[in-house]
Amino acid sequence: MSDSINIALRFTLYLDLMLLFGLAAFGLYGLRGQERMSGAQLPFTPLLLISAVLGGLLSLAAMACMAWAMSGVSAWAELWPHIEMMVMETEVGVSWTLRMAALLLAGVAVTLNQRWPTASLVLVALGGAVALATLAWAGHGAMDEGARRNWHFITDFLHLWAAGGWVGALAAFALLLRQAEPALAVLARTLTGFETAGALIVVVISVTGVVNYLFIVGPSVTGLLDSTYGQLLALKLILFAAMLVFAALNRFHLTPLLAQARQTGEHKVAVKALRRSMVLEFSVAVVILGLVAWLGTLSPGMGA
Repeated sequence: MSDSINIALRFTLYLDLMLLFGLAAFGLYGLRGQERMSGAQLPFTPLLLISAVLGGLLSLAAMACMAWAMSGVSAWAELWPHIEMMVMETEVGVSWTLRMAALLLAGVAVTLNQRWPTASLVLVALGGAVALATLAWAGHGAMDEGARRNWHFITDFLHLWAAGGWVGALAAFALLLRQAEPALAVLARTLTGFETAGALIVVVISVTGVVNYLFIVGPSVTGLLDSTYGQLLALKLILFAAMLVFAALNRFHLTPLLAQARQTGEHKVAVKALRRSMVLEFSVAVVILGLVAWLGTLSPGMGA
């Protein structure tokens, strides 16, 4: 049961913190000026505030779960000293404290959105980036030492930020497409503008994914599929390839279709197709995050 709880907490933290960072980042590179104000195009204030608060609650639960698993005690009075020790005396505790501070910054910054929308999103994105990066201390990189450990962490940071940017963009587009009459000019512009950011995200995820594999498994695939880790990793790669197919469909077919539909005024079919594609792509991303949460609890040599 504890393993299931741990995986569930890891998954929800990944998804929550990626949405916090990714939505704020999308507001900065995808929207302009007053479009960044909550409610103008996207409901930034409720979404980001809920993400920041939920991230804090999930982090508290994750710390309690970790202390419970390591100590074996169940009573709160007995568990509290172990939590205190972990927070104050371990690297995981330091990263956890940093995450809570970053989430506090993001939560406060959200409340400034109506007065200073751009500055608010900058601070939220910064807090979200720091909070997301702290998840690396719960991954395989924390088991390395020396320079190898530092490079593994840097790779993890880049991988997490790129994935967060993709997840946040998918959520933003899905929200824009949910509107009864989406602002087609803004939608078309953000879709076209995401082409460069999307290409960079795919490159970073692909390169850091390969580097992470080399850090964790090494330059070999022999016998990898004999382990649960290898099977889950293979499934993750298949789903990632499916996301690339959806991204290519959006880039080379659906986005041009929307541009043509704007000129003719018959945009409903294009919007419906985009909405379906974005929802499917986001759903695949959620499944991948579930696999990532599970993979983080396994070693490459664990049997099926």
